[in-house]
Amino acid sequence: MPLSEFDIITRYFAQATPGREDVVLGIGDDAALIDPPAGQQLVVAIDTLVAGVHFPLDTDPYDIGWKALAVNLSDLAAMGAQSAWLTLALTLEQGDDHWLAAFSRGLADLAGQYGLQLVGGDTTRGPLTVTVQVAGYLPSGQALTREGAAPDDEIWVSGTLGDAALGLRIAQGQLQADDSVKATLCRRLNRPQPRLPLGIALRGIASSCIDISDGLLADLGHLCAAADCGAGLQYADLPLSSAAHDLIAADPALGDLPLIGGDDYELCFTAPAKRHGDIQALAAQLACPLTCIGRIEAEPGIRCFEEDGRPRPVTGQGYRHFNESN
Repeated sequence: MPLSEFDIITRYFAQATPGREDVVLGIGDDAALIDPPAGQQLVVAIDTLVAGVHFPLDTDPYDIGWKALAVNLSDLAAMGAQSAWLTLALTLEQGDDHWLAAFSRGLADLAGQYGLQLVGGDTTRGPLTVTVQVAGYLPSGQALTREGAAPDDEIWVSGTLGDAALGLRIAQGQLQADDSVKATLCRRLNRPQPRLPLGIALRGIASSCIDISDGLLADLGHLCAAADCGAGLQYADLPLSSAAHDLIAADPALGDLPLIGGDDYELCFTAPAKRHGDIQALAAQLACPLTCIGRIEAEPGIRCFEEDGRPRPVTGQGYRHFNESN
């Protein structure tokens, strides 16, 4: 017998995430009731993942649950927000016990890391689609935004770049790698780690911030457009994992992926040069690699340079999700 909407909610989601004292009424009524902290601004983000467009149809449901939440939490991180609550809209062709159990575990495991409570949502029948909305809060007036970069500000990124794009090519059969490299890069694609502690720590330090979902050049371009300025990047300074470094060294045609590859969900932010030491201290404090990769410039446009000062042309196409035709 197919599972009803109420069966799915009760069995897989009603108790999936930790409770919060500020949730007055959660799953089970027509809407949730929440007591937001006094003196805080609410921060809300929403994202939809569609099977065959944002992930292959055979993706592990645990990974789908994890990533559907992670991409939203990355938006909260880019705003410097503390995460708190989430809602879920899930469209399924059929209610499969194994799929739902694994999906809910992936969602719940990441929610548990960051103290989110699932407070409501909806399920319906149709092609597999996952929509997650997250909400959080931060002190009034302290949000990180895309606006604010100024000429001579340093440009920083967290973590490493290009891993998810390489993982996507491996998943699509376009790139061969040994088992350990494949596991590392595909995990970066399927289970991104949102940089929430970093976003909170950057309040009052960063002049602008964005998460890298569509690739460094595309997302840094949003920061530059918001500030009516440009950027100069040093290609040699782009942080690469050992797996990415080895693959690019073996095939230089992959060398644009750290610039244009998406789905890394790292933070790209700018800050005055005088905060350089503070940011290095944050990297040590949070055990989160942070790398200065260039500077904001007055002239519009983004320019990338080799170590010897020569301009580096970017020959790859802009990043698309799993289904390149969409």
